[in-house]
Amino acid sequence: MAVDPTNPSPEYLAFWREHHLCTLTTPRPDGSPHVVPVGVTYDPGAGLARVISDKSTRKVTNVLVAGPDGARVAVCQVDRRRWATLEGRARVRTDEEAVADAVRRYEERYGRTPAPNPNRVVIEITLDRALGKA
Repeated sequence: MAVDPTNPSPEYLAFWREHHLCTLTTPRPDGSPHVVPVGVTYDPGAGLARVISDKSTRKVTNVLVAGPDGARVAVCQVDRRRWATLEGRARVRTDEEAVADAVRRYEERYGRTPAPNPNRVVIEITLDRALGKA
């Protein structure tokens, strides 16, 4: 079922605020999908989803090699019969303010502070599609 990513239903938004492990799918240079478990935060007001990561990971490399327009990606979470997917264009942000904001949002959703990491970046996804059944 299609959802407006900037104006989701209260149930859909509540589902994205619960503690769930998610997946991020990025395209490898050969076009095949690379799927990894991640924590995701969803900010419908800004039309963004965020994933914090070490800059040396394959997922970050996949986004970077896609070029300045970013990579087409999807994040997803499932809980029994409930599921939600957010899709959009991902870019890697390295500026301190963006990374700190993403860490704060992660702490809010997942209830824990990630270990300090001087190589931390944020994969910021500008959303253009949402699907799900919450």
